[in-house]
Amino acid sequence: MVMNRASASAPNLNELLEHPFGKGSLTTDGIQYAAETTGAGSAAYVATPDLATIYRPVGTRITEIEFGLTQAIKSSNSVETMLWKFQASDDNSAWQDLIDEQTAASGAAATGYLDKTALGRFTPTGNFAGTANPFYVRGVIKAPAAASGTLSAKMKNSGYILVKHKNW
Repeated sequence: MVMNRASASAPNLNELLEHPFGKGSLTTDGIQYAAETTGAGSAAYVATPDLATIYRPVGTRITEIEFGLTQAIKSSNSVETMLWKFQASDDNSAWQDLIDEQTAASGAAATGYLDKTALGRFTPTGNFAGTANPFYVRGVIKAPAAASGTLSAKMKNSGYILVKHKNW
């Protein structure tokens, strides 16, 4: 869903609200997930397959970005610790962390999906300066060392990206 609306608080300030994740068949409870990433079991990050591509209107510059991102993660092995984070990029190749690496503890509950959420306002920096059009957002997971099991992740439909931008 894309919503572009003018803000009443400041002239020439517009907002672009997108819910880019977890599209598919309708559900009775409204909860949808994107396709699942499976086989993540090494010490290298693996991206969820649901990459968000965000376009803003031409002739504008970003003044603020707010993220509300959720991915569900699980392990095939109850002793496997899971690491996760969200990233953004101006070029879909060099990635900037939106949140520091997070740890999901191991245990019996880790073999079922656990929703992990990060939200807040982010100041574009590094490999995500916010000057490119479009820009990209993804979730990533990894095991902390050579894994004894495999990790899986999928993005949840409740995730959103709110971009505030001004006309030049």
